[in-house]
Amino acid sequence: MSADDIDDSSAPLIEHLAELRTRIMVSLGAFIVAMVICFTIWNPIFHFLTQPICISLAERSQECHLVLIKLQEGFFVAMRISIFGGFVLSFPIIATQMWRFVAPGLYKNEKGAFLPFLIASPVMFFLGAAFAFYVIMPMAYSFFLGFQEINADPATAKDAGILFQGSMEEYLSLTIKFIIAFGLSFQLPVLLTLMGKAGLVSAAGLGAVRKYAVVAILVLAAIATPPDVPSQVILFTVIYGLYEISILLVRRVEKKREADLRAQGLWVEEDDYDEDDSGEEVK
Repeated sequence: MSADDIDDSSAPLIEHLAELRTRIMVSLGAFIVAMVICFTIWNPIFHFLTQPICISLAERSQECHLVLIKLQEGFFVAMRISIFGGFVLSFPIIATQMWRFVAPGLYKNEKGAFLPFLIASPVMFFLGAAFAFYVIMPMAYSFFLGFQEINADPATAKDAGILFQGSMEEYLSLTIKFIIAFGLSFQLPVLLTLMGKAGLVSAAGLGAVRKYAVVAILVLAAIATPPDVPSQVILFTVIYGLYEISILLVRRVEKKREADLRAQGLWVEEDDYDEDDSGEEVK
């Protein structure tokens, strides 16, 4: 390779690096702006996130109060809300920048295959987060609050009462863990369908390992939810349902691929192959 060839090949690389830098700067700028916005309204966001615990406390005729265990705890709670909220708020811009950087290097059919998954992923994450927030978390917090022992008349009580006085930071940490865990769990159909489109998994293969998937989902349900049976049953039912939906989606992808290959005259039935005496497949 001559020196001119090296210079010509380095030019596109420099252009790609310059474009990547631009995309990263735009994404970072969007994240910083969104984080600042969330920091200015972190209090209403935190009040929204406390709805599950406040509803559970109201059912027990208790006031909803969270305390500051450490002096700096309130500031760190505000920062965590700002970072988490900033990423969620700026994600459409970040995803758009990623797509605009990757899309020019893809063929038209590859763009058509990848773009639906790019759209479906945040939608499924939002559904998982909403399911955790409105279904699982109220049940979980109600279960945890059941370990309180509130004395009806403290003046005549002989035993010490047990009253919930939650930390802001601990509550926010647990809530975010629930949201992220369920949001990622709802990515299962997107991930398996994308793998099916790439030929990494098949509907028959997913069906064959169904019993192992059931065990894995049961373990996940036991880890991701508190040790109360209703929450575990709900989570298992939802994720197993998503697994079965994934099998249907992968089968649909396979049928579409078969139809395309048949239209091009490239599809070959497995029955068309026989084994010769040496054990090798021949047509």
